[in-house]
Amino acid sequence: MRQPPSLALRVTLLFGIAAAIVFPIFGWVIDRSISNHFTDEDAAELKIITSAAQQVLSVTRHEDPPTMLEQQLNGILTRYHSASLFIVTQDGRSLFASPGLDLSALTRTTVSRHNSISQWHDAGHTYRVLSQHFNRDDGPPYTVIATMLIDHHIQFLEAFRQTLWLITIIAIALMSLLGWIAVRQGHTPLHRIVAQIRQTSANELNARLSPETMPRELTDLAVSFNEMLNRLEESFARLSNFSADIAHELRTPVANLMTQTQVALSQPRSLDEYRETLYSSIEEYERMAQMIGDMLFLAQADNGLYTLNETTVDLNKEVQSLLEYYELWADEHRVALMLEQQGDTTVSGDRLMLRRALSNLLTNAIHHTPINQTVRIKLESSSHNEIGIVVSNPGPPIPAEHLPRLFDRFYRVDPSRQRSGEGAGLGLAIVKSIVEVHGGSIEVTSTRENTQFRMTLHRRRTPNN
Repeated sequence: MRQPPSLALRVTLLFGIAAAIVFPIFGWVIDRSISNHFTDEDAAELKIITSAAQQVLSVTRHEDPPTMLEQQLNGILTRYHSASLFIVTQDGRSLFASPGLDLSALTRTTVSRHNSISQWHDAGHTYRVLSQHFNRDDGPPYTVIATMLIDHHIQFLEAFRQTLWLITIIAIALMSLLGWIAVRQGHTPLHRIVAQIRQTSANELNARLSPETMPRELTDLAVSFNEMLNRLEESFARLSNFSADIAHELRTPVANLMTQTQVALSQPRSLDEYRETLYSSIEEYERMAQMIGDMLFLAQADNGLYTLNETTVDLNKEVQSLLEYYELWADEHRVALMLEQQGDTTVSGDRLMLRRALSNLLTNAIHHTPINQTVRIKLESSSHNEIGIVVSNPGPPIPAEHLPRLFDRFYRVDPSRQRSGEGAGLGLAIVKSIVEVHGGSIEVTSTRENTQFRMTLHRRRTPNN
């Protein structure tokens, strides 16, 4: 796949394109403004000439000699450089024509365009032409055609245009270069962030960016990067602790197995003694197998790899079945079990997984309930399509600083508050994973009166993953 162009190149091209559009437009506007200025100046002078000629003709009488009219009209032209005048009657009779320039050809093209400004090319020269029509009180109407040589204007405009477009090209190139420099300078904070990210490793997760020193556009990036490092640091810490806990939990059964095997092999024994040793080893194997299965489930749940076998689950029936199952064990601990139900408690979920979560909470509650006390399970149906399962038991309160970590793997408050049921400190962690896979939530509160676990599920599952 072709790599897209860099941001610096993109922005530089945008600068260049913007300059290539804006500067030529400005150049065209300037060019038109100067050209129109020359046209307006020439038109003003030509109008003055034609008006002066019209005034001379209006005061001239028929009996005046023609030489007087020529002198007066030539006197008008002497005040204007490169100006010519041609006056013709409506029937085509010439009243006056400036010497040196034959303007008779203009009568065919300009007679129908009175009071208009145009250009005329003749013998390699360019003229500005104004044709105006006048009426005489004592004679036929006539047309006054005034011209002005504008070669110097055209030469100036051509030279100006060459200079203007050269400056425009240089300005576009300079603008693109300055845009590239500005982009490179603007990317300096980003380069610093990249350099710091490259130095980040598993052993250097304590480095943080300073959002207050970043441009406003990069503040969110710096904050997000710091938050990502916080999450990674927490994840690495949990992983490190998790690995240490796994090693610690597996070391005990492995040590037991090694010790039992060494003792059994230290001297000849009877068949019954070997059989007893093997039964003891099986218990340790079962404990390790259970622990490995639990860790595998937690890993699958954390990564969204666990697939639920969804069915309709009646939580009331499941809890009653569990109470019957644990009734004998509870009697041995002299603990009573009580169930309260409010409304419909049917949900959509994996029956075995939900039963396992309820079993873990129930065994945990029975284990920590004092003698002659009651474990209460309450099923609540709310109007928000939610069902609450509350498992509460009296007993010593859990200190507040331990509550946020109570669902962490292998976490124990103290030796007197062991989380049983799973034996390795994974019971409540599994409960939380099962609830979250079902799109629900779980929380715990502990007071002097009792400790309460509240699990909330949706009637129709809305998974987080």
